[in-house]
Parts: sequence; C-alpha cells; structure tokens
Amino acid sequence: MKLIVGLGNIGDKYVFTRHNIGFMAADMIAIENGAQFKEEKKFKCFLTRFKNNNEDIILIKPTTYMNLSGESVIAVMNYYKIDPKDVIIIYDDLSLPLGKMRIRVNGSSGGHNGVKSIIKHLNSEDFPRLKLGIGPQPGIPSETFVLQNFSKEQLTEVKSIIKKAAEAVIFYFDNGIEKTQNKFN
Repeated sequence: MKLIVGLGNIGDKYVFTRHNIGFMAADMIAIENGAQFKEEKKFKCFLTRFKNNNEDIILIKPTTYMNLSGESVIAVMNYYKIDPKDVIIIYDDLSLPLGKMRIRVNGSSGGHNGVKSIIKHLNSEDFPRLKLGIGPQPGIPSETFVLQNFSKEQLTEVKSIIKKAAEAVIFYFDNGIEKTQNKFN
C-alpha cells in the first residue's frame, strides 16, 4: 500500500493559490485514476483510493491547513500501517521556478511549514517528496507570496506541471526513485 499526500489549504479562497499546488496535483491524480475524494474526519483529510498495478494507493488532501498537515499524514499512516518509504508528499517550493519539479528521497523542510509538521509527526526527514516550483518569489514576504493566486497566464503552466506531477508519482511507484529523478528532475 502506498500513500500520496497533496499539501494545501482548504477553503474557496485558497483554491488557486501557489501554496495549493499540492492539492491541485492530488486532484489531477484523482481525476486521471477515476477516483473521487470523500472527507474522512477521523483522519482530518479528504481521502480516496485507487489501484496501480494491483497495489492499493491512498491519496489524501489534509483538512488541517498547511501548518498542521502532519496530524493527518500520521493518522492515515498509523491506521493503514504505511511505512514512510511508501509515502510521497507533493508540495510547493519557492526555490524552484514555476513549471519545474524535483523529486527527492528525503531532506529538510526547506522552511515549508507543512513539511515541518510532517517531519515533526513522523520524527524523521526520511520520506520521499515531490516539490513543485512556484517561484521566483518577488521582493515580498514568502507568507504573502504563497497565498496569492496564480495569474491567468500562469494557470496554463500550472496545469501542465500538475499533469507532469501526476505522471511522475505513478512512474515513481512503478520504477523507483532513481529512474524517476532521471526522467523528471
């Protein structure tokens, strides 16, 4: 069993913000796999399931808001007994330009509060992640920038990168980290 986590904030005002690109990628994965999210209050998330090569895949979008994402992730992992190596977290990255992605096997939070929360709850930095570029950041505070909506012009590029992210996650489960990094980084 594998777990895909798209990070973002719930609520209509956040739907097209830069910080929600992880939710957007999770929605694309659900669409491409014929899955529909359902709220699971006990896990503090929207959850859906689908199969990939006869393996169960759980896909979640935490409803805790970004800074508490780890609460949802650990609840799902504990309930389904999922190992951190079988989890992939999808989230926004200020240091990458819009349209770029980077998959990593582990690492620090890089200042991302959602990832900080997951690291805290797992007590480990050892989980795969797919970072989706939302940069470059203009001369404004990151907290302001990540909560701004993408421009209409940027949404075309966003759609392209979230489709690529959906492809990368499934490719990763089928082929491992090294081949995925070589193909998508």
